Order: sequence, then structure tokens, then C-alpha cells
Amino acid sequence: MHGEHGGREPLPEETDRLGRAAIDAAFAVHTALGPGLLESVYEACLFEELTARGMAAERQVGIPLSYRNARLDVGFRLDLLVERAVIIEIKAIDALASIHTAQVLTYLRFSGLRLGYLVNFNVSRLKDGLRRLVL
Repeated sequence: MHGEHGGREPLPEETDRLGRAAIDAAFAVHTALGPGLLESVYEACLFEELTARGMAAERQVGIPLSYRNARLDVGFRLDLLVERAVIIEIKAIDALASIHTAQVLTYLRFSGLRLGYLVNFNVSRLKDGLRRLVL
């Protein structure tokens, strides 16, 4: 492919399809609400939109960290986990920064998942607030 998966297997088609469907739901939420609300509002509404579309979604899913053979709950919480395959991290901020990308990549690493989206709802056009991340 284009080096996107760093020598790993290409992303499974089903995971890619789930990711596209989840982001389609995010566009629906953004169209309905627009920018300017709290992250928690977008999270709740996107959860509702995903479940209305028949997708299994979980909110605030904890990811344990393994360190020196100990599993630690250090407060890593995924905003949304879709079909146990796609992570969606929600922001409602002026602009995405590299630290936000690093956050999602860390969640992917510790969860063992491959696909994550960083979604900043505080933009006039949602496509300007989207980052797709593949591990």
C-alpha cells in the first residue's frame, strides 16, 4: 500500500468499512448540531447515532496498561469504541494538535486495535476536523 501500516498487514476490509460507517454517523451528528458544543454532547449524540444505525458502540471504555507484568488502570478511556474494532476520540477545540494524534496512536497501541479516528466537532466543515489513524 502506501506505507500506511508500517509493514504490517493491510487493514481488514471489514474494519475499514466499519470506520467509514462510523465517520458517516459523525457527519450526521455534525450536520444536525454544528460546532460550539461540549465534547460530552457530541459523544452522547454520536453514540445514539451509531446505535440507531445498528452499530455496537461503547462509551468511555477503559484500556489497561501493562507495565512490569502488572496491569494498571491509569485512566486511559476511549471516548467511543465501535464494534470493538474502531476507536473514535472526540474533541471540541479550536484546532487539533500533534498531542491529540499521539493520544489516539497510544490508545491503538495499548488496545491492540488498528484503526482510530480523531474527530474535532468544533469546525464549520467536519472534514477539516478529521484524522484517520492506522497502526
